[in-house]
Amino acid sequence: MKSTVSKANFILLLVFALLVITVSEFIGIQAVKFGTIKISFLPLVYAILITMILGITVVRKGILKKVYSKDNVNFSGKYLIFIMLPLMARYGADVAPKIHEILQVGWIFVIQEFGHLCTVLIGLPIAILIGLRREAIGATLGIGREGELAYISEKYTLDSDEGRGVLSLYIIGTLFGTLFFSIVTPILLSLGFDVEALAMSAGVGSASMMTAASSALVAGIPAKADTITAYASASQLLTSFMGTYTMVFLAVPIQRFMYKLLVRGAK
Repeated sequence: MKSTVSKANFILLLVFALLVITVSEFIGIQAVKFGTIKISFLPLVYAILITMILGITVVRKGILKKVYSKDNVNFSGKYLIFIMLPLMARYGADVAPKIHEILQVGWIFVIQEFGHLCTVLIGLPIAILIGLRREAIGATLGIGREGELAYISEKYTLDSDEGRGVLSLYIIGTLFGTLFFSIVTPILLSLGFDVEALAMSAGVGSASMMTAASSALVAGIPAKADTITAYASASQLLTSFMGTYTMVFLAVPIQRFMYKLLVRGAK
């Protein structure tokens, strides 16, 4: 693998990551109650918040400036997928013990894939309304994860307006998606939503978001940890597979039609 960073910078980045992980794990799971609603903040949330805060220009001085160098940031984003591969293998192993139970509600997993179309049906009109044009194509095709990133990259390149749109969404999802899922999931659980349904809905196509959502559910109902993990993992794996076909054969044609209609043929 060809590295884009020097050996010294790579070691510095690795040490920084290990320190952040250590601090986050030391804090552990912390719960905050708002009336009957209990929100569990996971170590993953702290890790994201710490790295976000330390990355602010005012704070990013001295050695932190080297940690957050352009080369390091580009390197981290480019090879993030390799970190996710062992996690996806673990999810596959979690599905196997619950495969019979999952197959009994298999059709629900398929139906939930139509939720991918909401980014186009709802997101595209809003994006056009606030002034986006070609950027909206990349930003509303999906939730801006690897599948959408690959499609936009191949069709338009990442240097295009469409490419900047999907990259922006990818970054925003990475920074705030995990925080959003960590907070919203326990709220919905407290409101009476079925835990299995919430576990299934956790698999939106993002490994980090799914992990945040399922971990929050496990923290709320530890007795159903195996079921939650299995349902979320199966949903995630199916979304990674079915989501690609939903995007190409449904989302793309609908988006193209809506875009032409909303901007009245403007390029």
